[in-house]
Amino acid sequence: MLRWTIAFVIIAIIAGIFGFGGIAAGAAGIAKVLFFIFLVLFVLSLLKGLLTNK
Repeated sequence: MLRWTIAFVIIAIIAGIFGFGGIAAGAAGIAKVLFFIFLVLFVLSLLKGLLTNK
């Protein structure tokens, strides 16, 4: 999931450099969504790991 986030961020940066506003905004939006999904999954797995090791 993190790979997809990084890929869309890179696409957004490249598109922004070349001035493709719509493409950059779309890729940045997808990158944001994937980042927050990854962040939630990371926190959940961290909590699960802490609770099961006791």
